[in-house]
Amino acid sequence: QVQLVESGGGLVQAGGSLRLSCAASGRTFSNYVMGWFRQAPGKEREFLAAINWNSGRTYYADSVKGRFTISRDNDKNTVRLQMNSLAPEDTAVYRCALDIHPGSMLHTSTRAYEYWGQGTQVTVSS
Repeated sequence: QVQLVESGGGLVQAGGSLRLSCAASGRTFSNYVMGWFRQAPGKEREFLAAINWNSGRTYYADSVKGRFTISRDNDKNTVRLQMNSLAPEDTAVYRCALDIHPGSMLHTSTRAYEYWGQGTQVTVSS
């Protein structure tokens, strides 16, 4: 099986930055995509960003493009999400996810991702 463990969440003031990490362990795959999602209370889970582990190709939701950056650390089997210019509306539980059958796609749908982390809370105060 696969385990995904997020870290790096916390409380930050508006305009500040946070860097989330997601450490993956367990089975390995020849081609896969790591994604970041978030879910605020009363709202649906929202796609944020995805990265193909082999190629490094990335894709972002319009809501975070230019503010968030997804990256991977091959040596540590970790994907990160650098979040800048945070606003109160970014407050949510952030979760990483693994898509082990991506083909050539960077999927944005939650249904494409087979494994999920438990999540880390990000709270942005005004």
